[in-house]
Amino acid sequence: MEFLPEDLQKYVEDHSEPESDLLQQINRDTHLHVLKPRMLSGHLQGRVLSMLSHMIQPKNILEIGTYTGYAALCMAEGMQSDGRLITIDNNEELAVRTKEYFSQSKWADQVDLRIGNASDIIPTLKENWDLVFIDADKENYSNYFDQVIDKVNTGGFIIADNVLWSGKVFDPSKNDKDTEAIRTFNQKVHTDSRVQNVLFPIRDGLMILRKI
Repeated sequence: MEFLPEDLQKYVEDHSEPESDLLQQINRDTHLHVLKPRMLSGHLQGRVLSMLSHMIQPKNILEIGTYTGYAALCMAEGMQSDGRLITIDNNEELAVRTKEYFSQSKWADQVDLRIGNASDIIPTLKENWDLVFIDADKENYSNYFDQVIDKVNTGGFIIADNVLWSGKVFDPSKNDKDTEAIRTFNQKVHTDSRVQNVLFPIRDGLMILRKI
């Protein structure tokens, strides 16, 4: 669901920094060849992630949910020159395509794609995080938050995608598992004294959390 009228969305995108050639390619290829292309962050959200990353200037980034790598490359734009981005996904079929996109970028040696169950992989990671992006299975959003919060540096950020869930979160008639999971996550982080939070109505909703 897009919360902005189509003409306003176009105006916003037309007056935001354009995608790079590689991001345009990923965007186009994903819509042509990959199932559920709506999962792609896309132009506006990608530029928001890039801007936030430039503001944070993270050294260590963790992404939970890679898909075709669009968001990862957007966040890499603001990463420190010696930084590292670890991204986790359980879709082995997309891994070859995504690794190829990463190899074409200037961060080829700094982006590390791990294939497997994120809940199993996260505890094995030794890094402390400056930026975490959660965009994976909705039922585990709260679990992912619990797994990473202690490893996020003070002043570091967690960003969670799809927190408006096509408007279902504020529709009392919607009670499916994913919707309930997002509602639970939103309320959980909103009342967690370890973080400041703001929910941006960008695309399908971005919850921005800053660790205090």
